[in-house]
Amino acid sequence: MSRRTLSRSETVNAIGRTLPFLIIVVSVALDVTTPDQARFDRFLFAAPALAAVAWGPMATLGIGLLSMVAAYALIADRTGFGLSAIPTTLLSLLLVTLVSAWSSSLRRRREHQLQQVGAIAEATQRALLRPMPSRLAHVDLHLLYEASAQGARVGGDFYKALPAHDGVRLIVGDVQGKGLGAVEAASLLLSSFRESAYTADGLGEIARRLDTTMRRYAELRPESEAADRFATVLLVELPTDEPVARILSCGHPAPLVQHGGTVAAVPIPSPAFPVNLAGIENDVFEIVEVPFGPGDRLLLFTDGVSETRDATGNFYPLENRIASWRFRPADRVLPLLHADLARFAVRGLADDTTAILAVRH
Repeated sequence: MSRRTLSRSETVNAIGRTLPFLIIVVSVALDVTTPDQARFDRFLFAAPALAAVAWGPMATLGIGLLSMVAAYALIADRTGFGLSAIPTTLLSLLLVTLVSAWSSSLRRRREHQLQQVGAIAEATQRALLRPMPSRLAHVDLHLLYEASAQGARVGGDFYKALPAHDGVRLIVGDVQGKGLGAVEAASLLLSSFRESAYTADGLGEIARRLDTTMRRYAELRPESEAADRFATVLLVELPTDEPVARILSCGHPAPLVQHGGTVAAVPIPSPAFPVNLAGIENDVFEIVEVPFGPGDRLLLFTDGVSETRDATGNFYPLENRIASWRFRPADRVLPLLHADLARFAVRGLADDTTAILAVRH
């Protein structure tokens, strides 16, 4: 959750906890200072009802009791009856208080369940999307990841970087759709990459194994939501002994490379089909090789970044923005990107947002 969202939530919660007492005070003040025909004591019914939104059951009962005391005082001041009389207003207010306390109890129970779900989601994220190391071999790595669903910690985007074959191999991918099916498919592809990155001879072999993993799973679990999902994938190899970057795209957006003072998209004339879309086990893959020397930067991203739109429907000008930050420290680029995307997308980021900035040091 962002700081802005957290601050807004805290403010709303503080207002919600104060409002029942404010209603009691204002109702009493208005009822006392206005003619008897104006019955402001009726607003006291709102106090326990609002208390159920922000307070626990016992506090809600206490606020309801306070409302009843205030209501009795106002009615006694108006009619002059004694303590033995129990007007209908107080009985109704008691009923509202009891119902509000019960509602508060249900809310607390559901909040506890959501906290448990959140803890499970955090454990899932640690298992599925483990924190990326800041450095592998000769490469510095910087990560931006944010799931689109409010409060979610995992989504359909996935990533991984591993030291393999005398260099670094990376994967960034985006599973079609959202929800648990997308998360399950991402888990399958990451598991396959963790194994094949160490043993496969090249990026083409890794792509074939990713596709094989999805096809076999679909055969074993055809009823699964993940079985029919396809995924765009970008595979990158950064060898230690060569100042180059080898790139294979399976339907994924081309990365941006900063070489010297220039920033440009890597030309990928013939990207392969997305994984699990048309079967790529027999494809001949085109591996694109670009210069990647000391100080060069490579930005991998998903379409949640490149296809973000503003209020008029224009796409986010990613290449121009990265070019404008080409002389900024590498560890500042992705925070700048995240803040700029949030400003650009007036209605918020509608898709999972993932970007990895790799820098050869």
